[in-house]
Amino acid sequence: MKELNDIIQAYDKAVLQNKQTALATVVKVEGSSYRRPGARMLVTEDGEITGAISGGCLEGDALRKAQFAMYQRKNKLEIYDTTDDEDNKLGVQLGCNGIVYILFEPIQINDINNPVNLLKKVAQQRKDAVVVTLFNPNKNVVQKGTLAFVSNEESFFKNDEMQPLKAECKTILASKSSLIKQYEGSCTVLFQFIPPSIQLIIIGAGNDAQPLADMSFLLGWNIIVVDGRPTYATQQRFPKAKVFVSKPTEVLSNIFIDEQTAVVVMTHNFNYDLAALERLINTTCKYIGILGPKKKLHKMFDEIKENGIVVNDRITQHIYGPVGLDIGAETSEEIALSVIAEIKAVFSNREGASLKERKTEIHNRALISKDA
Repeated sequence: MKELNDIIQAYDKAVLQNKQTALATVVKVEGSSYRRPGARMLVTEDGEITGAISGGCLEGDALRKAQFAMYQRKNKLEIYDTTDDEDNKLGVQLGCNGIVYILFEPIQINDINNPVNLLKKVAQQRKDAVVVTLFNPNKNVVQKGTLAFVSNEESFFKNDEMQPLKAECKTILASKSSLIKQYEGSCTVLFQFIPPSIQLIIIGAGNDAQPLADMSFLLGWNIIVVDGRPTYATQQRFPKAKVFVSKPTEVLSNIFIDEQTAVVVMTHNFNYDLAALERLINTTCKYIGILGPKKKLHKMFDEIKENGIVVNDRITQHIYGPVGLDIGAETSEEIALSVIAEIKAVFSNREGASLKERKTEIHNRALISKDA
């Protein structure tokens, strides 16, 4: 979502400067590639780039293709085949041993439903969404481009003929996985699942919470800091977060928790942490991290049970204490790194192990390609 927000901001800036822009989107990948379908970058007429569609090796050539699409005012599909060892004939030196399909869409500012404005609608709501992009693997035919989005509460289709795709979008929302599907007539559709940004609630405004907030901001997460100490919980100390001074019994009074929410409890005050955990324990929060030793967490569970609150396996599987991945962290910055890595692993349904030990492909390709 951070890349999406960066692209939206860059587009708004370009509009103010009266610059033409084009959106480049990875719509399909066969084999290995640095980025997967749905990766985007925005290109301005004078060569400014926001976002990424590769590790940096493809952007130079894609810049020229995007500018050509602006000049022609037509959507264009470009296919980069790097399965040949002599990929230098492309002039981009990808070296990824895959085939990458990139769709270039010149953005018409006067079209209120242009692709970037559709992405804006997705970013403005804190809901799971599916963005629908149509393309044809035959790059010499008309490329329809990004034409729709669907969430559980709202949908938009640029033309009525796309309405039959709505049922597939609902399936994507339920599975929370992107899909590429080929239909009769060589029309191929990228259904990209886009969840909201992770919302990180940091309960505790001590010095060790500052690097956690700073690193989370770099990832584009929404950050909220809560503490009962007004001298600690200040906007000056946490300029990139929403900050609330709150009693432990009211830590959730100003906060909406959903399935994209992670909480780290780190006030270093046992009673405050305990009161906060009591209020978090039955929420839909996917990750609750407790700073401190395991003995502290077990003591908290015991006291919560004494207060008549059920603590079972269904609840404890979302509670992580001691918090963070085991990377040998000692300093506040290192602890923040381990915590953020663990949160990212949990939300990606990964174990947080070294990729060196992974026996299967890094990217799940099971739902990437499907024929109809």
